Formats: sequence, structure tokens, C-alpha cells
Amino acid sequence: MAILTSTHLLAVERLLLALWVGGICVIGYLVTPILFATLTDERQLAGMLAGKMFSAISWAGLVIGTLLLIGAVVGAGTQWLRQWRCWLLVSMLIVVVLMLFVIQPMMADLKLQGPVIKGTELAAEFGRLHGISSGLYLWMSLSGLTLVVAGLRRP
Repeated sequence: MAILTSTHLLAVERLLLALWVGGICVIGYLVTPILFATLTDERQLAGMLAGKMFSAISWAGLVIGTLLLIGAVVGAGTQWLRQWRCWLLVSMLIVVVLMLFVIQPMMADLKLQGPVIKGTELAAEFGRLHGISSGLYLWMSLSGLTLVVAGLRRP
């Protein structure tokens, strides 16, 4: 008797995907706005806390996304290259890698240069990176929600 059947694996995939995408949505669209709305006089603290949460969900996404991609490739064999779901998952992983290893470190370096004061060149650069980060995060959110609705595998 097999302990892990294909039904069990599918349930694990769905659970992992729901945890990842749920975390993305809760942190990005619920917790972070509440932090900034509540800590109006302590924007630096709100930003630091939000940054730590974005980092945590990015690391979780790197692990979960990699596991999901391995499962999708193993399940589909060579046909994975023809499945839009796999490519959407790949795009999400690319965003996670960009966030973790490019954008977040660049934003952290800017913060180390001093306070980000409105109207300064430092603030403009931080705003540019924040805009890129927000756009990528939106892409990852919408991609993840699409996969939650459509499933990782063809029905």
C-alpha cells in the first residue's frame, strides 16, 4: 500500500501553493498597509518590519516554488515545457530570485546611506526600486492567484 498516492501529492501541491500565495497576499495587501497606517510617526519601523516580512515570504517562496516546480517537471516529464502553468511558476520563481538577491539588497544598501528624505536623490532612487518591487510583487500575486484558481496541473 502506497503511503503517498498521486491524490496525496496533488493535495500537498495545492496546500503549498495556497500557503505561498496566501502569504504573499496577506503580507503585501493586508499587513503592510496596516503597518504604515498604524505607525504613521514611525515609518522607518513600519518599513523595517515590512521588509523583514517580504524577505521571509520570499525565502518561503524560493523553497516552496522550487519544490512545486520539481513536482511539476517530474509529473509532466518533457511536456512541462509546453504547459503555461509551469512557465507561470517559473516566472514567479524568477521574481522571487530578483527580489531576494537584487532588489531587496539594493534597497537595504540605500537605507544604509542615511535617512530616505523626500526630495533627495536617495529618495528618488529608493522610490524607483520600490516601484519596480511593487510591480514585480503584483505580477507574482496575480500569477499565484491564477495558479490557485487553475491548479498546477491540467484537470
